[in-house]
Amino acid sequence: MSLPTATYRLQFRQGMDFDSAAALVPYLADLGVSHLYASPLFTAVPGSTHGYDVTDPGEIEPSLGGLDGLRRLSEALKGRGLGLVLDIVPNHMAFSVDTPWLRDVLRHGEKSRYAKHFDLDPAAERIRLPWLPAPFVEVLPQLKIVDAEDGPVLDTGGLQVPLCGTPSDAARDGDLEALRELYEAQPWQLVHWRTENDILSHRRFFSVTGLVGVRVEDEAVFEDVHRLLFQLVDEGIVNGIRIDHVDGLADPAGYLDRLRARVGDTPIWVEKILSGPETLPDAWPIEGTTGYVVARALSRLLTDGEGLERIAEDYREATGRTDAVEEIIQSARHQVMTQDLAAELWTLHRLFSEVAAADPRGCEFGPETLREALVEFISAFPRYRTYMTATRISEADKALVRATAERAAARLIDPGALPFLAEVLTHATPATARLRLRLQQVTGAAVAKSAEDTAFYREVRLLSANEVGGEPDDDPLGIEGFHRAMERRAEHMPLGLSLTSSHDTKRSEDARMRIAAITYEPECFAAWFRICQGFAPKRLNANLVWYVAQTFLAMEPGDGDMAERLAEHVVKALREAKSESFWTAPDVALEEAAQDYVRRLAQHFPRHAREVDAIITAADRLSLIQTALHLTVPGIPDLYQGTELASHALTDPDNRRAVDFDLRARALKSPDLLPRKLDRQKLALTRDLLCLRRAEPELFLTGGYHRLPAPPGICAYERRSGAKRLRVGLAISAEARALEEVIQTPGTWWPEDPAGSPVRLSFEG
Repeated sequence: MSLPTATYRLQFRQGMDFDSAAALVPYLADLGVSHLYASPLFTAVPGSTHGYDVTDPGEIEPSLGGLDGLRRLSEALKGRGLGLVLDIVPNHMAFSVDTPWLRDVLRHGEKSRYAKHFDLDPAAERIRLPWLPAPFVEVLPQLKIVDAEDGPVLDTGGLQVPLCGTPSDAARDGDLEALRELYEAQPWQLVHWRTENDILSHRRFFSVTGLVGVRVEDEAVFEDVHRLLFQLVDEGIVNGIRIDHVDGLADPAGYLDRLRARVGDTPIWVEKILSGPETLPDAWPIEGTTGYVVARALSRLLTDGEGLERIAEDYREATGRTDAVEEIIQSARHQVMTQDLAAELWTLHRLFSEVAAADPRGCEFGPETLREALVEFISAFPRYRTYMTATRISEADKALVRATAERAAARLIDPGALPFLAEVLTHATPATARLRLRLQQVTGAAVAKSAEDTAFYREVRLLSANEVGGEPDDDPLGIEGFHRAMERRAEHMPLGLSLTSSHDTKRSEDARMRIAAITYEPECFAAWFRICQGFAPKRLNANLVWYVAQTFLAMEPGDGDMAERLAEHVVKALREAKSESFWTAPDVALEEAAQDYVRRLAQHFPRHAREVDAIITAADRLSLIQTALHLTVPGIPDLYQGTELASHALTDPDNRRAVDFDLRARALKSPDLLPRKLDRQKLALTRDLLCLRRAEPELFLTGGYHRLPAPPGICAYERRSGAKRLRVGLAISAEARALEEVIQTPGTWWPEDPAGSPVRLSFEG
């Protein structure tokens, strides 16, 4: 197996195509990475900004340069000794008439070759298309039939849906009864978009109705979805695979086994959130996850415990919030299940009701009791999912299901149908298989939506903790705890990817360090919050002001239009919190007040206030330490585009802004082009460590992780392989001069002048 020593994540689309990427290859090679890590490259919906809404997995996106363009990029990469890791999306495709397979299903119904490709509800008489701006009966007079290249379509005045069968002349002439008769004969049903909250006929990705689940558990579907991928692997164009949202699949283990059998020793990583003590299933034939667990560990290490206690006190006093995070997430989970995922809840309810009706005990439960059991069970579930199959349930999954049911029942006056639900889920019978398989696909959506997309915008004590894979109440890890975590990683996942930023992270790595730094300077943050509060109108609650105060600090003045970036972000924060404003029902007056507020703040402070100078200084120190950790701890570092310089981006789409690669390429040769000291230091440290990783792959891919004795406040460890050793010393909460006790100055490899640097490295061999 040929493994990367480091990957560089590039977001294609929005100006980045194959030829543009090929032009960056010399820079990436000089930087020291071994592989380009590409976002999805298959054809997606027109205008897609990210590529996860695939319409045709059998075609490379023409607007990027098509297959010929990808081959040119591959040749450029190979010319400099670099490989390509490709992000693929087997769980879902675009639920759109632009998706050829779905379009064929809409036109031919059950006779379509692709009728079984999508995860459609077999109990639904017709495929529901929640695409109308109003109920169908109101839209009917506007409908007309026109001819598209592939046959007649029903035109709603902006949307054209393929018709099954031949329209009558009356229908073509606009006769309403004829149109209605034609419509009723279709295998699909157009409905108002708001009805998606209650009922759907397709499995979707989380609560995104525009993405439809794909049945890759079916061998024929698996082959169709991956045919082009396998060709790219066979041609040597793709040298590594990243699986998006593996937990959405019906049978992740079965899928990975089948994929491994087809791609041989090509490295595979999965996007998988590990909750608490959860570990990857041992049987999965993969190298590891995409690395959120590393980002979480670094943030916890670089958060000061005493300072966090002061921040928590001030937060409670300022906002009056005293609820435990577990209660906040539990409440959010209830809200998500009964609102955002209500359609999924009713599907589960129907399946559970069918099972209950056939059971002598279950038949006594009423519909509300069954519904309550489902809601409470999902609300209490502690991780993304179990891994049960139609015929197999592990003892570990049985124990998890029973413990969850007991925990959920403890919150109720009467356990109701929870014990029955646990019994149903832990017995692998054909009658319960559909409920079991669908439930474990829904729990992941519920966990993600309630935490990352809701609670993270409500409980905002320290936003650096509110990260994908993390928890708002994460305690600092401490140096001892960090060593234990890295020793476990070296033992169990030494070849997993390690990320500090991605297109999915809530904040980029250096933005997080700005926020973590307030735990080292809580007095400074208290002063800054008072300033922010003084600018805020009464309409805005203190919790939002606390959020904005941290967010403003996380950003770097002069990096784009800060006022407008903040204005766009604060709307997203309000809607994601789902407390005062919502995506489907925005409070426009509140959002405008919040936007006016952050614009005033940005206008008044074109540079950070002097009150936070100490926070900025501490953050720069933490950023440099984080960079050293990212590139030296067990795992394969993945760099997100542009983060070789300090990156202070917010959540998507802010983190997908264009990167000035020309500046970075020139700065590699002329560092003085970069006015900020942190940029110069971070680029130099990144380049030197990446080049060392590429020159000494065994040291990092198979070398052990060994903690070193160090004074308080110093994190020190050694990567060792044979006679080769890299010693790392990091002054986390101690003076930099204390590093001399760990990494002797005469043997220091980085930096050349170690005076005052919080990072010291020594390489032997």
